[in-house]
Amino acid sequence: MSSPIRSPDGNWWDNPLASTEKKWLGASIITAVILFGWMFGWMHIGDQNPTGRTYTTSSAQYRKQVAAYKEKATRTEQGLRPAGRDVYIAGLQFGFDGLPVVLEAGREYRVHLGSYDVQHGFSVRDEDDLIQQFNLQMLPGYEWVVPMTFDDPGTYRVVCNEFCGLGHSGMQGKFVVVEGGS
Repeated sequence: MSSPIRSPDGNWWDNPLASTEKKWLGASIITAVILFGWMFGWMHIGDQNPTGRTYTTSSAQYRKQVAAYKEKATRTEQGLRPAGRDVYIAGLQFGFDGLPVVLEAGREYRVHLGSYDVQHGFSVRDEDDLIQQFNLQMLPGYEWVVPMTFDDPGTYRVVCNEFCGLGHSGMQGKFVVVEGGS
């Protein structure tokens, strides 16, 4: 009688694979290759994972870029309206510099992400549908430029999803997306 605790008797590892084992092993390998290829396609062909461009910078230099962006932006009751397509956001303990921001639905923006101090998370969630969200990282010493388009007007919450210290739970911001031309 065989037991899952004891090794089987004899040289069981020298036995050839049965034909059904070969078929399942082959099907598993083919499935893994297809999924890997599919993942590559999503990343490089599809719009599911916008990677954008990354640049090295210093915290001081990125702080100057965010300040220049905020100076050019129009201040409204809802937040900053960027002067062009570029939006600069920086993570800092315990908030987001450059938020809240007012964007137009259907317009593509280049969102520049960076951090002044430590690693921060950047999770954007539709206020009415928390299932729709995406997550990115903000790292000190890097500026990550990500193309973003919001299709529907509404409020999109931004939260830090990377523990960054004792005030982490209050690190929030928002995108206010309005109809184009509003």
